[in-house]
Amino acid sequence: QVQLVESGGGLVPAGGSLRLSCAASGRTLSSYIVGWFRQAPGNEREFVAAITRSDSTYYADSVKGRFTISSDNAKNTVYLQMNSLKPDDTAVYYCAAQATYYSLTQANRYNYWGQGTRVTVSS
Repeated sequence: QVQLVESGGGLVPAGGSLRLSCAASGRTLSSYIVGWFRQAPGNEREFVAAITRSDSTYYADSVKGRFTISSDNAKNTVYLQMNSLKPDDTAVYYCAAQATYYSLTQANRYNYWGQGTRVTVSS
């Protein structure tokens, strides 16, 4: 079983950047499909980005061209680089992992979740 811990959230002005980290323990993260999701107050949790075991990457249309997901196998960590941030990006960001591919974008297909890290983008 893998345990996930997110970090890197904070307060940033519009147009700024943040890099979120998802550090894994217990299992090798490269054995999983890893996704980033976010949830704003009053909204459902939504897909942001995912990286597969073969390092293919997928993005929600709302973040394509601004966010980049990557992995560092030596550190057992997945990152989400977020550039050109907008107030609409304000949310709690979660990383999640699934061992068997079902869906990249459906939150209920992921088995393991971190506790989340808050990102606030000021206008």
